[in-house]
Amino acid sequence: MRNSWGRGLAALIAASSLVLGGSVAAGAAPQPAAIGQVVAVAKKAPAPVAIKVIPNKTVKGNAKVTIKPLVRVNSKKAKLTKQRISVKQGNRTLASYAKSVRLKAGTYKVTTTVKYKRTGSKSIKTVSKKQTLVIKKAPVKKSSWVYSSSNWSCPSAYPIKGNESSMIYHVPGGQYYSRTNPERCFASGAAARAAGYRSSKR
Repeated sequence: MRNSWGRGLAALIAASSLVLGGSVAAGAAPQPAAIGQVVAVAKKAPAPVAIKVIPNKTVKGNAKVTIKPLVRVNSKKAKLTKQRISVKQGNRTLASYAKSVRLKAGTYKVTTTVKYKRTGSKSIKTVSKKQTLVIKKAPVKKSSWVYSSSNWSCPSAYPIKGNESSMIYHVPGGQYYSRTNPERCFASGAAARAAGYRSSKR
């Protein structure tokens, strides 16, 4: 009888332990989430040699401008062995693998080719870059005056008559305009005054 009672008591104690253990486990505070690892991103090193874009140009009239390869060396271990430029305009090849080329106003397809090698290496690497190059004509600045090309008249763009002997200028409609044989013709009264002339009083 005692053995049965003892076994029952032991079973009751074991069951209580399980219940209490489960309650503690269930009521325990949740563990903090694991912190993710921060992955460092390595910065990409620049290329040993970089071909830069040749900027657009402006020329006066039919003048020409010299175009050369534009290259930047980013590493002390890189040594340039050759820089060349090729130019096309439409289907025409104007220069092929040249050191430089002189071009007038127009739109061109330019290819820059560079060869280089690293210090201690015999291997030569080649890089190239294509671009569109625009060379514009500079706007022509209009003159403020011209010499008279015919007696008693001035061009329509320069209607003001200037008399060099008196240093007086005459505007269309003025009393002495038709009587004046001009040496100079001005685009405006301001242009005439800038040249040292004074306005006619009539």
